[in-house]
Amino acid sequence: MIAKELRRIKIKRRVRGKISGTAKRPRLTVFRSNKQIYAQVIDDLTGRTLAAASSIGITEKAPKKEVASKVGELIALKSKEAGIEAVVFDRNGYLYHGRVKELAESARKSGLKF
Repeated sequence: MIAKELRRIKIKRRVRGKISGTAKRPRLTVFRSNKQIYAQVIDDLTGRTLAAASSIGITEKAPKKEVASKVGELIALKSKEAGIEAVVFDRNGYLYHGRVKELAESARKSGLKF
């Protein structure tokens, strides 16, 4: 693995040691690749994904930050449909900056509490 990936995995382990999702307050985790961004709401006690959204379904051309913002709105909408109002945010070892920040802020604006 590349040193940058190892660094992110090390940070991810440290963050995941401190937070976990429950049925009342599940974990909102973010994964970003070079082309796509994914978000999942997970109940760690049962190991189930309660809601998921990704940029794969978005076909219109837009900058990556705008796409991340739309994914944030989608995950908030799907979470509300599943009866989830509040989550714990897991940045998954990424810096809270750029696409990760856009996703989180648009999910907040759409009514998800964290």
